[in-house]
Amino acid sequence: MRPILEIRNISKKFKIRHELQPYLTFRDKILSILTLHKTSSSEEFWALKNVTFDVMAGETIGIIGKNGAGKSTLLKILSRITPPSEGKIICRGRVASLLEVGTGFHPELTGRENIFLNGSILGMKRREILAKFNQIVEFAGVERFLDTPLKHFSSGMQLRLAFAVAAFLEPEILIIDEVLAVGDAEFQRKCMGKMDEVAHSGRTVIFVSHNMNAVTTLCHKSVLIRNGEIAGFGETESIVDQYLKGESENSCYRNWADNVPPTGDEIAQLMDARLMDESLNTIDHIELDESIGVEFRFKVKKGGQKLVPNIHIFTNKGEYVFVSHPEFDLNTSETGIYKTAMWIPPNLLNQGIYYVGIALSTLANVTVHFYVQDALNFEVIENIEKRKSDFRQHIPGVIRPQLDWRFDKE
Repeated sequence: MRPILEIRNISKKFKIRHELQPYLTFRDKILSILTLHKTSSSEEFWALKNVTFDVMAGETIGIIGKNGAGKSTLLKILSRITPPSEGKIICRGRVASLLEVGTGFHPELTGRENIFLNGSILGMKRREILAKFNQIVEFAGVERFLDTPLKHFSSGMQLRLAFAVAAFLEPEILIIDEVLAVGDAEFQRKCMGKMDEVAHSGRTVIFVSHNMNAVTTLCHKSVLIRNGEIAGFGETESIVDQYLKGESENSCYRNWADNVPPTGDEIAQLMDARLMDESLNTIDHIELDESIGVEFRFKVKKGGQKLVPNIHIFTNKGEYVFVSHPEFDLNTSETGIYKTAMWIPPNLLNQGIYYVGIALSTLANVTVHFYVQDALNFEVIENIEKRKSDFRQHIPGVIRPQLDWRFDKE
């Protein structure tokens, strides 16, 4: 069976202009043209380089990578918004895309008119659009504003309508950028449910997101883009692990002491943090049966506060594992630098990569003095040879506690 999308050696080049003088008057600009005096220079920037992969009909493909890696540029090329500088794309189906709020909509037209406009762009007949019209309006929740010009819609309303149009008009290929981050939590859940429904209906979905949990849940395969090139393509679990390991180097110790502005407020400021083993050595990984400590230092700039440190642990997919804080307020009546540590016991976390969030709060009025969500990260690894059972495969789950089992014959 032929792929529904064939991406062959796609490259995209942009020219970046640099002004040699910070400011020119109109007179200076005219003189520079007449005297052929250069006031600017330019350089080539390749946003994408030789990107090649196939997408089969019915697949759900995730595209992940850092900001600036080239993900959105690729989606704009797939959506035919911008042409590639090199290479070609063979597309065997209608494409609907949701890249930015308001993309493909006309601000002067009403919500009703924009629905029919988008359907026409997709090549649908009026009766086909009418058959889906009520579902689109109900999903978007814009019944009261249907005959209002789109320019009066909020960004959230535009997003809901745009997603509903793209999803319900049944294109063969649905392209969704991380624009869904604009919506509220309830709408995001509805969108994820609808995309899952679209994927199971046999249509093709291409999805860009920084939410690794959403990508892992929705996508069978993923593409990792790094500096405009494909760094990995395959099963989503392995590609997400590759991405996170590549982004998580040198994160067992971090220093914020010289940050401008400081990481904190007028009460307290975060200084540094590290991960350590039982010998107090700084480490970036532990084995399953070893404990790991999270230590951080902070400066109290105003004494007399009842401060509570708290540490948050997340999986590499962004799932909360737990949050921990001492059951007592710290004695910080005096200003100065304080140090605190929390220990995660052995045989608690399953193998995988974990992220550490570090915070300092006052619980009486729930005031957060500082919070760094991705402050540190570490990996839990398992030596399978240490297992006492004969089972040698991966054991699922976020935690792996050793619980008390009893076995008796009656």
